[in-house]
Amino acid sequence: MSLGDEHGARGEDGGYGGTGQTRTRLPDSDGDVYGGVRRGGRSSSRSLVTVVGVVVLLIAAIAFANRGGGDSGSDDSGGDGGGTRAGTAPTAASGEQPVQTESGGIPSGFAQDEQGAQSAAANYAVALGSTGMFRNDRRHEIVATVYTPAAAAKLQGPMDKAYSERFLGELGLDSEGNAPKGSTFVSRTVPLGSDVQKYSDSSAKVSVWYMGLIGMSGPNSTDPVRSSWKTWTLDLQWSGGDWKVVKDTQKDGPAPVPGDDQAASSDEISKAIEEYGGFTYAR
Repeated sequence: MSLGDEHGARGEDGGYGGTGQTRTRLPDSDGDVYGGVRRGGRSSSRSLVTVVGVVVLLIAAIAFANRGGGDSGSDDSGGDGGGTRAGTAPTAASGEQPVQTESGGIPSGFAQDEQGAQSAAANYAVALGSTGMFRNDRRHEIVATVYTPAAAAKLQGPMDKAYSERFLGELGLDSEGNAPKGSTFVSRTVPLGSDVQKYSDSSAKVSVWYMGLIGMSGPNSTDPVRSSWKTWTLDLQWSGGDWKVVKDTQKDGPAPVPGDDQAASSDEISKAIEEYGGFTYAR
């Protein structure tokens, strides 16, 4: 979280580094260091994970439905049309089951159609924006699962370099990607919708609009969890019986006007992260 400024926000030119900044409303100072600090943009952090964007690497209209199990009775058209047809709006959630299997803890076996491509793009964005990207072994597993073999081979080196010990330290993590005792590191990509830019039976280009969360939740954190809004565009290829990423880019926004909600305390954020898991996304 590809989340937030650190979520590997690769620019449209394909290079590392992000330009977006996050506006965060923090609670009134009440002695909680986590809640009493207002953070500005951090160039070093943004210059990363831009890594979810390095090629990765950390909708306003298509709804993604989490389908845990049960019957799905919608037809493939999803109602009012959409996809790549000119002049039509993205459809509502179709109710189609996205997948029945997973690989490396990531949903796999997507349908070879537009909905399958959208579901793949959304779920891959979640994986690439997760805390796993900050751990060397898990990052290698995610990249090998999400990208084509050729793309993964090209990305591993640059990503390992981007997720350096120095970069991890700036986020408050140790060299293994672990948060300090008593703190919770947060990195999530939350897809809001998707749009098929191009589609054929062998390739697709899908944009995923998402909200990102990233930061450290803890009593002594000076880098509180904050949100950002991005659009992640993934070029997919049908490879080995599934959709795989060939390349991807990110750009800032569209971001809504910030609300007036008071930011939660570090304890509340940590508890929420532990209690609320992620979703498997379908169009």
